[in-house]
Amino acid sequence: MKRNPPYPASSLDALIQTVTASLLGGVLLFAAASLLLGIAFEARYAGRVYPGVYLGGVAVGGLRPAEAAARLEKNFTYPQEGSITLLDGGSRWEFSPADLGLFLDAERSAQQAYAWGRTGGPLARLQAQWNAWQSGVSLPPVLVFDERIAENALRMVSDAVNQPVREAQLEIRGLEVEAVSGQIGREVDIPGTLESIRPRVENLQSGEILLVVRETPPAVLDASEQAAIARRILSAPLVLRVPDAEEGDPGPWEFAPEQLAEHLTIERVETPEGATRFQVGLETDFLRPILEEAASQLERKAENARFYFDDESRELVRIQNAVIGRRLLVTETLQTVNEKLAAGEHNIPLVFDYSLPQVGDEATAADLGITELVSAHTTYFYGSSSGRIHNIQTAAGRFHGVLVPPGAVFSMGEILGDVSLDTGYAEALIIYGDRTIKGVGGGVCQVSTTLFRTVFFGGYPVVERHPHAYRVYYYEQNAAGGINPNLAGLDATVYVPVVDFKFQNDTPYWLLMETYVNPAARTLTWKFYSTSDGRTVEWDTTGPVNRVDPPDPVYEENPELSKGQIKQVDWAAEGADVTVTRTVYRDGKIYLQDEFFTHYLPWRAVCQYGPGTKGMPPKHPDPKHPCQPDTKKK
Repeated sequence: MKRNPPYPASSLDALIQTVTASLLGGVLLFAAASLLLGIAFEARYAGRVYPGVYLGGVAVGGLRPAEAAARLEKNFTYPQEGSITLLDGGSRWEFSPADLGLFLDAERSAQQAYAWGRTGGPLARLQAQWNAWQSGVSLPPVLVFDERIAENALRMVSDAVNQPVREAQLEIRGLEVEAVSGQIGREVDIPGTLESIRPRVENLQSGEILLVVRETPPAVLDASEQAAIARRILSAPLVLRVPDAEEGDPGPWEFAPEQLAEHLTIERVETPEGATRFQVGLETDFLRPILEEAASQLERKAENARFYFDDESRELVRIQNAVIGRRLLVTETLQTVNEKLAAGEHNIPLVFDYSLPQVGDEATAADLGITELVSAHTTYFYGSSSGRIHNIQTAAGRFHGVLVPPGAVFSMGEILGDVSLDTGYAEALIIYGDRTIKGVGGGVCQVSTTLFRTVFFGGYPVVERHPHAYRVYYYEQNAAGGINPNLAGLDATVYVPVVDFKFQNDTPYWLLMETYVNPAARTLTWKFYSTSDGRTVEWDTTGPVNRVDPPDPVYEENPELSKGQIKQVDWAAEGADVTVTRTVYRDGKIYLQDEFFTHYLPWRAVCQYGPGTKGMPPKHPDPKHPCQPDTKKK
C-alpha cells in the first residue's frame, strides 16, 4: 500500500529553506563575532608581544619590545652567573660565560619575541598565536659569542700552562758528572679548547672543561742512567791486556781516569724501538791507533806441530808445539771496551779471532798416513863462505818438521818469510839484476834448489819454478867436489815475495819434510816422509846446449880499495840452454810428464882494483884468470 509523505512537497521545500536561512545566519553571526574578537585581540596587543611568549624562560607576553628587552636583561642571568671551569691537572680556572665573550642581545631577542605570530600567512599567524596563548612558546634569546674575548682569556691561562721543551743534559767537568733532567713541552691548543667551550655556552650550560694541551716530549727526558755509566767509566783506570799473554807480547796499556775523561763521548743515538737516548763511551779515535799499532805485533798464524820421523820406531817425534793462530779484532775490541766500561769493568782483555792448526801436538804417524821415506836428495856447497853457509842453515831450518796437507800446494816463500838481517840472515853473494853482488840471504837458493830436486825425483807436480839467470856451479857440484853438467837445469831460485817455488802434494797422505845441513861436509839433505803410492821417476836432460862464451871481463876502479888491491866480484859463465824431461809412472802407467826448459845467460867476470894499481886494467887479460894484472909484454 502506498504511504503518503508526512509533508507535501511544497511544505518540505519551505522547511528546508527556513532551516538553511537560519544556519546561514548563524555562521554569519559567528564570523562577525570572530572578526570582532580578532580585531579586539589585535587592538589589545598592537605593538606588544603576544601572550604566552617566553625568552629564555622569561615571560614577555603583553610587553612592548623595549619592555621585553628590559625584562630580559634583568631576569636572564646566565652570562653573568653561569660557570665555565677550565681544568689542567690539578689547576682550575673559573670563568663566567660573559668572561669568555658570551653576551645577550636583548633588543634582537625582544624583536624575535615580538615577531612570533606576526609572520607567515593568516592561518600560520593564527596558529602561532593560538599555540602561544594555549600552551606557551619558549624562544631562545639571541646571544653573541665573541671568540676574541675567549681567546684572550685562554692566552692568560696559557701563560700558566705553556712551557718550552727542554732536552736532558749530561755535563762532565773533570771527573764530576751531572745529569739535568729534560722537560716536556706544553702548549694550550686555543682553537681546540674553543671547540669545547662553544657548545656549552651556546646551550646555556655550566660545567668543567679540560684544556686541550699539545705536549712535545724531548728526545731525551732523563739522562740519569747515562750519568751513572759515565761515573762508572771514570771510577778507575782502564787497563787493556792481552789474554794469556806470552813473552814478547805488547801491553798491558793503562789509562788514568783523567785521561779517560778527556776522551769521553756523549752521543745521541736511536734505539731499535725508535726512541732516542744518550750513549756514553770512549771515542774510538783515542784507542784505535794504539790497537792498530799493536795488531801487527799480536798477529800470529796458526802453525802445525812439527815432528821428525823416527826410522826405528816409525813414529813421529814432536820437535815444536802447535801454535794457535790469532788476529786482533780492533773494532770488536773497541765495542767490548765500551760495553765493559759501562758495566763497571776496567781490566779488559783484547778481542781476538783464533784459528786452530790442522795438526796438533798429539798427532801420530798413523793419523797422518806417514809410514816411510818417499824421497830424499843431497846437494853440495863446497867453496861457500861462512856467510853463505850460515844462510843455508838458517833457511833450511825453517822447513825442518814442516807438514804438507794432502792435496795442498806448498809455497816455499810462505814458510821462508822475510829474508833480512832482522830474521837472522847474513850477507853473502846474490844475483841482482845483471850483477852478482853482496846482499842479505846469499845461499838461500841452495835450499830452494835442494827442495826442487827432492820434489822432482819424488815425482810430485811442480807448480812454480824459476831458474837462475846464469849457471851457478854450486848447483852442479857432485859429492867429490867436481862439476856434473847433467845437473844443469835442475836449480830453482826464490826471491820473496816476487819469485817463489811451489809444488803439490797430490797424494791422500800428509807429507813430512826434514832438512839436514852438515857444514863440515858442505852438504844439505832434504827428506820427504809419507806413504808411497808406488810412483817412480825416469828423467833425461839435453845437458848444456847452444853454448855461448862469456863476454869479456869488466874492470872497475874502486876508490874503496887500496893501491895494488884487486878483487873479483863476479865470475864468468858461459850461456847455454838446458831441457830436462821427466816421466812419472804409477801402477805401470804414465802418471805425469813434464819438461823444464832453462835459458842461462852468458855472464862476464867483473874485477875491481884500487886506484893506481899497476897492470890494471890488463891489456892482455888471461881468460882463466881475468883479474890477474899484466905481468909481461906482448
